[in-house]
Amino acid sequence: MIAQVTAEEVPGMALEPEGCLVVDKPAGWTSHDVVARARRLLGTRKVGHAGTLDPDATGVLVLGVGRATRLLRFATLLYKTYVAEIVLGVATTTLDASGEVTGRADMSAVSFDEIRQAALSLTGRIEQVPPMVSAVRVAGRRLHEIAREGREVERAARQVDVVRFDVFPTGEHEVLRVLVECSSGTYVRVLAVDLAARLGGVAHLRSLRRLSVGSFSDKEALSLDEVAPSALRPCLELVRDLSRVEAASGEQLASLRHGRVLDRSALAVAGEGPWAVVGPEGDLIAVCEARGRDRVRPVVVLAPAR
Repeated sequence: MIAQVTAEEVPGMALEPEGCLVVDKPAGWTSHDVVARARRLLGTRKVGHAGTLDPDATGVLVLGVGRATRLLRFATLLYKTYVAEIVLGVATTTLDASGEVTGRADMSAVSFDEIRQAALSLTGRIEQVPPMVSAVRVAGRRLHEIAREGREVERAARQVDVVRFDVFPTGEHEVLRVLVECSSGTYVRVLAVDLAARLGGVAHLRSLRRLSVGSFSDKEALSLDEVAPSALRPCLELVRDLSRVEAASGEQLASLRHGRVLDRSALAVAGEGPWAVVGPEGDLIAVCEARGRDRVRPVVVLAPAR
């Protein structure tokens, strides 16, 4: 029988890069473009991101590399913060500045107080219809693919949570600056259009920047030129917004590494989870979720079984 060895046990054997990066996506790049560039710079195909940004948008794009790609789903669900500009009175095919103008409306008589009240009415748990220029799938096809064919299809409304929708004047005629904090899956361009509709007019989004994904901020984001294996953060960083608990015994560690269900009391976890479970040396062992009232189960296991 051939013995199994790891890269750590063989001097000179290259380790696959793994960890996470926070990148400041430039305008004109798709999220996939950024992932493709990171794959080349890091020397691995195992790169993914935690939430698409529009090509014209800039800001925080969280990347997972190697085994950390399995943790991206937890970052994807984090709330996000955006700053954007809305142009009132002009509608476009794409709901943003990249599209062709489809209509105009005189909104010069709308007061700023009316705008604020309309924005306030779009906070909390609301419903949004995904735009045709989105990656949502309908009947197995992405909406933007159907839109490129010049067709429009029915889309079911989705519930989203808008925590904050603040509006500010810019000094430019019928242009607003907005700050939005919202749940994953919220379309800021749809918020812009819905805001104008409540004011009896039309609008489109002129600019969009993602300031944060959970605790990941644009202040810590790297430019694409700074992406390198040496810039990778540990896998644990990718789940830093989750509650953290330590597996205290060797038996717990062994159970987690083999994907076994544990009693909730064994890990002394509180709340609904998920929880990032670390070992005695502070390394990420697994991410666990509740299974019923009294049990927890590892849904992602990073540490290899021993």
